[in-house]
Order: sequence, then structure tokens, then C-alpha cells
Amino acid sequence: MTDDTTPHSYRLAALDQDFILSDSMRGVRFLLEYAKPEEELRRWRIRSTLVVFGSARVRENGPGRQPFIYEQARAFGRLASQRGGALDVAEGGYRDNVIATGGGPGVMEAANRGAYEVAAPSIGFNITLPHEQVPNPYTTPQLTFRFHYFAMRKMHLAMRANALVVFPGGFGTLDELFEILNLQITGKAPAAAVVLFDEAYWRSVVNFQALIDEGMVSAAEVASLRFADTAEDIWTQLVEGGLKLPAR
Repeated sequence: MTDDTTPHSYRLAALDQDFILSDSMRGVRFLLEYAKPEEELRRWRIRSTLVVFGSARVRENGPGRQPFIYEQARAFGRLASQRGGALDVAEGGYRDNVIATGGGPGVMEAANRGAYEVAAPSIGFNITLPHEQVPNPYTTPQLTFRFHYFAMRKMHLAMRANALVVFPGGFGTLDELFEILNLQITGKAPAAAVVLFDEAYWRSVVNFQALIDEGMVSAAEVASLRFADTAEDIWTQLVEGGLKLPAR
């Protein structure tokens, strides 16, 4: 038996929180944040996801276009879950194209809510922040995860993604978008459709043509991006972009 008076050196390493949380064990904590969600995702036989990014600040009854953005993210969560395979168990017992978000409020909540409304599972990859992010109530409880490291959270968002749907957002959304684009361009992630919702917003926020004109990206790389202005249009763009659908 050991207790709080037991010398650190005598505590079992796996039970010594001071040791596990020490600077030298950061690599081990990375491994744990990879392994724990991976184990649960495999238990649920989730083979692929549709990743939805967007602002946590969007509200269902917010100002301006926020209600429209929220409703379209919610509608997309519904229709993608119904058509993509999340409700069906494919050959081998797998689920495909399960909605996956950062698990917070705003656009993330809306997409998870749409899946919830058709009784489909959906994933929330939450992150611990200085001002605690509370998981939205629509993610499947057993698929609601909590990360400390952004890097490991990004890895889990990317590694099963069949497609990426990006709604209007700020720095965090831009970070996630360009992370995925860079992984694809450099061959670190397989090609997958990327659809940006609200073309006018994205073309005002990112001057894609300037990037081409300055030789920073190629025209072909920009041309791979697709735009949509409704939930139904998102789905059309995903299918035309080669979204992998389970055999019926």
C-alpha cells in the first residue's frame, strides 16, 4: 500500500500523477491522448468521418446571418448522417461518414445536433481551454472526447476524414482548414473533398487569387476547393468531389 506520504521514488509509475504530469513524460501523454480515443472509435467500428468546422460563436438566435449558418450546419448534419452511412452498418460492421466536430457550441453544436435528430452517432473532439469548453449536448456520450494537446486533437480529426466541410469561422477555423489543406498538398493525408460554406464569406476573408498571383500556391491547389451556400449543395459538392460512400 502507498499513500500521500510514500516517497515519489517508491510509487508505481503508472499510478504516480506527479510523474505522469511531469515535463519528461509529455511524450507519454501524447501517446495516451492518441490511444484512448482510438480505442473507443475502433470499438464503435467508425471507419470514416465527415469533419465539420466553424465558429463556436455562431448562435441559433444570433445576429445577422448566424441563424442561417446554424440551421444549414444542422441540416447538413441530418442529411449527411442519413445518406452517408452513419446510420447503417456496412459489411464488416463498420460505420462510415460519421459527423465529427470539435464538440463545442456554435457550428459544431449545430452539426452534431442534426446527427442527433436522426438518431445517428456523432463525435465531439473537445479541447481543454483556459475558459472551459463544455461539450455540446448532442454528441454521442461514448464518442465525446477531451484533449489537452491541440496537435493530437487535430490528428484525430484528420485521420479518418473522408471530407472536410468548413463553415464561416475565425482563427481556430482557419487554423484547422489550412492544417488539412497542407496535409493533403504535402501528401501526408489522402486527398478528400474540402467544401467551404458561404462562398462570399470565404472569398472576402482569404484572397485566393492573390496567393496564386504571388506564386505562393498553384491554381490547381485552389481549384480543388469547392463552395456551397446550402446544406443540400454541400452534399452535392461532396459527392461530385468523390466522397466515398458505403456499398448498399
